[in-house]
Amino acid sequence: MVILHDINTVDGLIDRVFMYNPEANADLLRRAYAFSNEMHYKQKRKAGNRYIQHPLAVAAILCNMRMDTNSIAAGLLHDTIEDTVTTIEEIKDLFGEDVAFLVESMTKLSKMEFRTSEDAQAENFRKMFLAMAEDMRVILIKFADRLHNMRTLEHLSVDKRQRIATETLEIYAPLANRLGIGWLKSMFEDLSFKFLHPDIYEQLVHKVAKKREEQEGYLNEVVKIVEAHLKAALIPGTVNGRVKHNYGIYQKMQKQQIPFELVYDVIAIRIITDTQATCYASLGLIHSLWTPVPGRFKDFIGAPKSNLYQALHTTIIGPKGERIEFQIRTQEMDRIAEEGIAAHWKYKERDKSGKMDDKYVSWLREIVKSQKDTPDAKEFLEAVKGNILPGVVYVFTPEGDIVELPQDATPVDLAYSIHTEVGHQCTGAKVNRKIVPLRYRLQNGNTVEIITSHGHVPSRDWLKFVKTQRAKARIKQWLKIEERKKGLALGEEMLEKALRRNKLSKDLARSDDVLEAASSFRIKTHEDLFVAIGYGRLSVHKIINKLLPESEKTEEEMIHAGGDKRSDEGKGITIEGVDNIMFHRSKCCYPLPGEKVAGFVTRGRGVSIHKIDCPTLDTNTIDVDRLLEVEWAGDGQVTFAVKVQVLTIDKRGLLAELSAVLSTLNVNISNLAASSTHDKKALFNFTLEIRDKRQLDQVIARVAQINGVLEVKRIET
Repeated sequence: MVILHDINTVDGLIDRVFMYNPEANADLLRRAYAFSNEMHYKQKRKAGNRYIQHPLAVAAILCNMRMDTNSIAAGLLHDTIEDTVTTIEEIKDLFGEDVAFLVESMTKLSKMEFRTSEDAQAENFRKMFLAMAEDMRVILIKFADRLHNMRTLEHLSVDKRQRIATETLEIYAPLANRLGIGWLKSMFEDLSFKFLHPDIYEQLVHKVAKKREEQEGYLNEVVKIVEAHLKAALIPGTVNGRVKHNYGIYQKMQKQQIPFELVYDVIAIRIITDTQATCYASLGLIHSLWTPVPGRFKDFIGAPKSNLYQALHTTIIGPKGERIEFQIRTQEMDRIAEEGIAAHWKYKERDKSGKMDDKYVSWLREIVKSQKDTPDAKEFLEAVKGNILPGVVYVFTPEGDIVELPQDATPVDLAYSIHTEVGHQCTGAKVNRKIVPLRYRLQNGNTVEIITSHGHVPSRDWLKFVKTQRAKARIKQWLKIEERKKGLALGEEMLEKALRRNKLSKDLARSDDVLEAASSFRIKTHEDLFVAIGYGRLSVHKIINKLLPESEKTEEEMIHAGGDKRSDEGKGITIEGVDNIMFHRSKCCYPLPGEKVAGFVTRGRGVSIHKIDCPTLDTNTIDVDRLLEVEWAGDGQVTFAVKVQVLTIDKRGLLAELSAVLSTLNVNISNLAASSTHDKKALFNFTLEIRDKRQLDQVIARVAQINGVLEVKRIET
């Protein structure tokens, strides 16, 4: 796609629009320009020019993409709500609801409050993707806005350049690729590359230009040979050479760890013909002229990419032994490869059914659907990133249908892509008629049969290996429902037992009296009450205390009247937003004050405190809604049991020396187990009373200095 220069006047913009859409609403564009010019009149960009030049440039890019008049008008108005006193109601009154929707969708979240800039960025992207799923023109306008900003990035500070370029490379370029807009993906990548690695970029630009100059004569010679043979074979088509974009060359150098001089396919030849049949005929002709390089042929016509890209790719050993890459496609394939989804958002005659639109963004709508209840914007953004980054495999169902999945996807991912119930009931799989494990990584061309069993349910372990967002969301949703059911049943059982223990009827558990007692804890339903008790968020004793008169309270209930009974391990912990909750240190990692920790709500045992990097807290395998922010608090006088293992030479008096050192550090030994090894070494397993991580580090350092000690380490199991 040829990108024309920015248009400097509204008349020039309208003239350009009329070139592809003679029925365009010129009055709407003039009014949008006049309004935007008036609102931004006193504003200037960092480059020093009038601000109106930015929205005009955005509109020009949309015009070059042959977009509809409302989209171009929205491009002219896209910054008015954020940067001026304009309201969305004014835009709606003056330019209509469609333009207003597009402008509002483009508005950033600058007026919202976030804890960090990362949260703000993630929430901004979340809004963009949600709007994009509703109307794809939103992302096309956003692309135009980002492209012009990238073209003028040199006027910003180095820090801002780095941040914006990184954002463009990580999100906008892959997204443009996922939506099939090839020219835009290449521009985003090259501009990002320019500002992220300026020195490398300049060197590469110089080397590419030099190589093109050196090979221009050779390339023209090959093009003429191909044209002559196509003509002789009566195959219609045009042939031209092109240089690959700079970032693509840089990526190949990085991936293969080679210098520029060893990148052989810097220049490629493209054949544009009329039908699929002539594409394959052209391929046969090329292979008859020169030797193809094994493993370098790819048929994206038979199995199109996820962004609907279609072409035949092959690399041959050409004249003089030079490697040349050929791309062969029809005119329609070429248009789709360059314009992608934008090809289906033309100024008129768009596919009203939306079927082509759905092929591009069904993955996005699935993410939006599965993430609608996710409050964490950063988690949503990671889900989107995971779906726009390249890397896919194509597998076949037993019926011969092609299914596209992310790289390293498993049979479970395929099962959930077919239907949620197929995923839930998946018990096994056959790949090419052979039984494989559910965690098997599918390969291109595999024929996969899913084996199901009625009544089978998902496993939490599946979350460790599934790759698709759909599978993760469906598994987590099922586990969350089941966990709640278990918590509900446990909570009701615990309350009924407590009622019987206090000689009260178990029928009170579902009475209005119990709800009245629970209302002071902001609980409104019996179900929420049982879940709160079952998960340990609320002590059952607090409810009993509300129900019993003072004279009838048992000694146990009197003890709990002032709060939950806690061990010393419960001291020195504060849990954000939660009061009077049971908690305990987990036995899998034994966290200490000074270490970063998090809380996990268990069923019936309150909150389990873990080190922040404890494998138990893997967010891929747990319900993140049950995580709580936890901090250490207190005066540091409380001690915690910590297991320390010491390996020494087996000699007399060493245990006494170890004990003496620990005594000088004011560390109490609560338990000790000693044993000898077959190679005459001694192994001591101490359980020590430690105040915090700092004291533990001091103990380990001092013990390690003792003559005869070979190794000292903390044991977390």
